[in-house]
Amino acid sequence: MTKDERLPLLRVRPEDVAPAALVVGDPARAERAASILTGAERVAANREYATYTGSFGGRRLTICSHGVGCAGAGVCFEELARAGARTILRAGSCGALRDEIADGELIVATAAVRDDGLTPRLVPAAFPAVADLDLTLALRAAAESRGEAVRTGIVLTSDLFYPSRVLGQDFSEWQAAGVLAVEMELAALYVIAALHGIRAGGLLVVDGNPSKAAVDMSEYDPYRPVVAEGVDRMLRLSLEVLASFAPEPE
Repeated sequence: MTKDERLPLLRVRPEDVAPAALVVGDPARAERAASILTGAERVAANREYATYTGSFGGRRLTICSHGVGCAGAGVCFEELARAGARTILRAGSCGALRDEIADGELIVATAAVRDDGLTPRLVPAAFPAVADLDLTLALRAAAESRGEAVRTGIVLTSDLFYPSRVLGQDFSEWQAAGVLAVEMELAALYVIAALHGIRAGGLLVVDGNPSKAAVDMSEYDPYRPVVAEGVDRMLRLSLEVLASFAPEPE
């Protein structure tokens, strides 16, 4: 496509997408992250996808929201890759699956369990959803240098948020396997990035523990101060690390 054509669903022009992109679920969170950039401009907005481009530490970055779940998020990741993004980092929220992981803590996701409906239509069941090693190590090192209580390990990507009244929701097998947390989009990002031969990583903030919550999730509240403060730390840390993977200005 030409530099002036727009991607079908993001509605962004390839020339407006930086080689390094931060993706978040909520358009409001994308706007929040964009406020940290210098000279950020909203370059496109369509459906759940709001896209901003600016700079951080002199490096050009793009921020894009992807909505909830792998199907819609996969559109975002695919179109960013087609537009020229070579590094994509997801900064999102997750539910802890271990009692010792507190709300507001950060998790660097090394890989994702593919319990979603999109990736089986992209690759065989045996294909792993794995983060880029260099990006993962950079995230962990940056978090530790700031004294963050950061965890590193495997997370579960699931399509299911509200448990079924018929089938319920059982995390016990994943807890037994050592999975740290559950979220809804990383498996799609890691698989799509692998198919395009680009870097991808994930930094998550804990906003609760679904294995201890009420069965109907009625007590879930991701807007508590401890979570909001964790989101701010996550976004700043994500942008700092992402900028280190962005090309230097010509």
